[in-house]
Amino acid sequence: MISTAPVQGWVAGLRRFVRKSETLEKCELCSAEIFPGHSHLVEPASHRLLCCCRACSVLFSNHESAKYRLVPEQSELLPEFRIADREWDALRVPINLAFFFRSSTAQRVLAFYPSPAGATESLLSLAAWEALVADNPWLADLEPDVEALLVNRTEGAREYYRVPIDRCYELVGLLRAHWRGISGGSEARSAIHEFFARLKPSSGAPAFQLHA
Repeated sequence: MISTAPVQGWVAGLRRFVRKSETLEKCELCSAEIFPGHSHLVEPASHRLLCCCRACSVLFSNHESAKYRLVPEQSELLPEFRIADREWDALRVPINLAFFFRSSTAQRVLAFYPSPAGATESLLSLAAWEALVADNPWLADLEPDVEALLVNRTEGAREYYRVPIDRCYELVGLLRAHWRGISGGSEARSAIHEFFARLKPSSGAPAFQLHA
């Protein structure tokens, strides 16, 4: 079964990851001006992502019972990731582009894929996920709510990344902004290629920034 309803808390903030702005953004907690490359917080209860200043990122996420969790900054390509095609099929994700993370509120791993409507949840086979963890034990160490396994198997690719959750949000926002027609079109394909080219550490591109 597939849930076609987008996650409203995520969709509400997607446009700011792809828009160009001539003015500085403001911290969503204290309204201080913030610059490109600023920190992000996640509100696990709603899956809401907030742009914030450095002071608020420390103040509001510095203990286990905090309402928000600080999103890390580092992404990692996983060339040794182990998954066979049959194992991928067993996860029941309908397309070859998806991300997986552990939700502290749902107390389980959730799977989402980008779509023209936003981030769409796929009903994950937990047995298949547990089998994947057995082959890749580090998956059990993903930090809940803020780290994800990002999978790109489009057009023959076999790429797997450990990423901050805001990278997944950006990919969803890019697809929404560039999707054309039924299949997405050339603009959407180009957006996917450029996104992963920037994400690869071997690309020689500068550190990945969410805002221009």
